[in-house]
Amino acid sequence: MKKIITLSIFLITLSIFSQSPWTQKKGKAYTQLSFTSISQYESLFGNPSFNTERKITDNTLRLYAAYGISNKTTFFAALPIKTVKSEELVASTTTPITSSASVTSTGNILFGIKHNFYNNKWLITGQISAETKSTDYNASAGLRTGYDAWTFTPLISIGRGFNSWYLQAYTGIDFRTNDYSSSLKMGGEMGYNIASWFTIIGFADGLASFTNGEVIIPQENSLTGLYVDKQSYAAFGLKTIFKVNEEFGVNLGAGLAFGGRRVAKKPAVTGGIYFKFL
Repeated sequence: MKKIITLSIFLITLSIFSQSPWTQKKGKAYTQLSFTSISQYESLFGNPSFNTERKITDNTLRLYAAYGISNKTTFFAALPIKTVKSEELVASTTTPITSSASVTSTGNILFGIKHNFYNNKWLITGQISAETKSTDYNASAGLRTGYDAWTFTPLISIGRGFNSWYLQAYTGIDFRTNDYSSSLKMGGEMGYNIASWFTIIGFADGLASFTNGEVIIPQENSLTGLYVDKQSYAAFGLKTIFKVNEEFGVNLGAGLAFGGRRVAKKPAVTGGIYFKFL
């Protein structure tokens, strides 16, 4: 069961992966390279929902790494490379204010540390992470590759492994600088080991903005929905893990928001590979 839990924690998308209660053994390291795409969306959740001016594509190539400082403490970091594009006009647009363009740059770089405080069947782990104010912005197209702010996130997670399945949940708060709103975040997942080489995972994920920010978002940026203020969503999805050998594996998954504010009405599809250093 220990191997099942290890794979389940290290082969899923970063959103849940970096927020799990499992830590690495001292001196052990894991790396994961993943690619996530939200392709050509043209509608954003809102009250009411509204269309973008152009079809928008948001692609992310992300390198994630985790290292066990001790058996209970793990350092983790992630480097995202973003490619965001605005393309042809949507059918309802008549006099656009945005241009077509493509931007490739780093997104918000993540680093943090987690520590396991309790491990007796159930695990309880606390962590603190930060995302750098690293972003590129094309003003005429409204394309942004990350939040124009530092983000600091204290978080607590809980989880447990059983004979052939596991479950975990987390909650925390994103505190952002530069007059961006803070947000409550929470989520959870359950994974089942169908075979020694195959695991299936269902997850739910949510973000609720406190709408306490005063940052002024340019209209062009608002029309793309890329890293704007006061975003919220409730999402669910499915992930699969294919174990190749003890050191290497592949994961595939998709997630979709079923409600929210200023986020895309389009599934996010992810594929990745991992390698662990024994």
